[in-house]
This record gives sequence, C-alpha cells and structure tokens, in this order.
Amino acid sequence: MTDRDDWSSRLQTDRPHSARVWDYLLGGKNHYLVDSRAGDLILENFPEFAAIARVQRRFLERVVRFLARDAGIRQFLDVGTGLPTANNTHEVAQRIAPESRVVYVDNDPIVLAHADALLHSTPEGRCAYLDADVRDPRKILDQAAHTLDFDRPVGLMLLNIMGQVSDEEGPERIVAELVDALPRGSYVALSDGTATSDRLKVAVEAYNAQSVNTYHLRAPERIGSFLRGLRLVEPGLVRSADWRPDPESEAVTREQGHAVGAVGVKE
Repeated sequence: MTDRDDWSSRLQTDRPHSARVWDYLLGGKNHYLVDSRAGDLILENFPEFAAIARVQRRFLERVVRFLARDAGIRQFLDVGTGLPTANNTHEVAQRIAPESRVVYVDNDPIVLAHADALLHSTPEGRCAYLDADVRDPRKILDQAAHTLDFDRPVGLMLLNIMGQVSDEEGPERIVAELVDALPRGSYVALSDGTATSDRLKVAVEAYNAQSVNTYHLRAPERIGSFLRGLRLVEPGLVRSADWRPDPESEAVTREQGHAVGAVGVKE
C-alpha cells in the first residue's frame, strides 16, 4: 500500500491540523469544522492572525521570485509546504524559469490528498511531492535526490515549519543536516512566528491545547540562529513583511509584524 493509498487512515478530523487551520485563515476551503473552530479561537485571542498568514504567503512569493530571477536558482526543496493555494512555489519559479524543478514536502495526510495540485509542472520543469516529516531530514534528502541534483545549487524553503519543531526535537540540528547536504551557492529561506506579543502567545497556547501538532513561538534572534554559518542576503533578518517588499504592497501594522524571515546563502 502506498502512502497515497493510506492517507485516509491517517486523517484525523477530530482535532485540528496546522495545514488545514492555515488554509482556513487564508480563506481556503480544504479544512474541517474542527479546523475552522481552532482558527476562530486564534482570531478571538489575536484578530490580526489572518493578516499574518497573508503576509507570510506574500513573503514566500517574493523569496521564490528573488531566488529564481536574481539568484539563478533552478531547484527548490519546499519543506512544510501546506495545502495548495495561489502562487505556489513551482508556479512562481516556473513563470520565471520554466525549467525549474520543485520538490514539496509535508506529512499532513490532507496535503497528500491534494498533492496533485502541486504537481502541474511546465513541460520543461518537474514537480514532485514527498510524504515526509521535517524531523527526518535524511529521508527528505534521500527521496528528493530522485528529482533534484544536489551537485547543483538548491533553494531550501523552511517557511513556518521550524516553529512546529519543539526545542527538545532539536530544530538547529535538523536545519544543519539539511543545509550540510546542499552544495555551495545554495540558498536557505526561513521564516517563523515570534514570541513578541503576549496576545499572540495566548492565541497559540489555546491552539496548542487542542491541536495534533503544536507551534512554538521563539525570539527573533533564536529564529535567526538557525541560519548560522550562512551569509544573509540583504536586508538580513527582518519582519517578513519588510523583506524586499513590493513597492505596491500594503502598509503593515505592528500586529502583522510578529513573524521574521531571512534568506541565507551557503558560500
């Protein structure tokens, strides 16, 4: 039995899952009542959270555009991709470079069920989906090597995923193992929510109390430390909304700023 065949037996609809709650906050339709209720609980405690979700999505678009257009990256490893939505990594990259190859990684069974939406590659490029957990970097790297050439630069995307790894599970070790496998000239994009708002902390604690997978807010400096050893491209570690914003982007409030992001290059 393949992972895809087994997805329904792993699907838990009695407790919220992060990918489905995120989908709800982004205005999507691939979630259950338990997920929308969890999303509403977050919004009751921190109404600006939906805006943060949109800011994070736009950060992804700008990062991929930078990597494909300015850095010349043609291979992407997107870990913790979440449910398909508009402007997925391969769509942004292949609009610039149709030959781009993208490997998506997630371990939520409902993401697996919708993975076909992530696999509509251009004829020149290629897309693949791996059913794997970020806590198992060796499995990710071994399987991604069927699609990506690790002798050539790769853009590693770790957006809103390391916050799902507890301190006890060693997030630094996981990032280091993934980065160690990348050749020089590769880039790593990382972003996560920050422990800079008491109201946001309350909202996340309420979510964690009922969710299958918990989220761990951290200080901006701690999040930035995951990229230690890489040279950060300008503007360094900043609020996600402030990372090379589009000129026409809307103003960002302080509440929408409780997430940071950075892109580092392996030299």
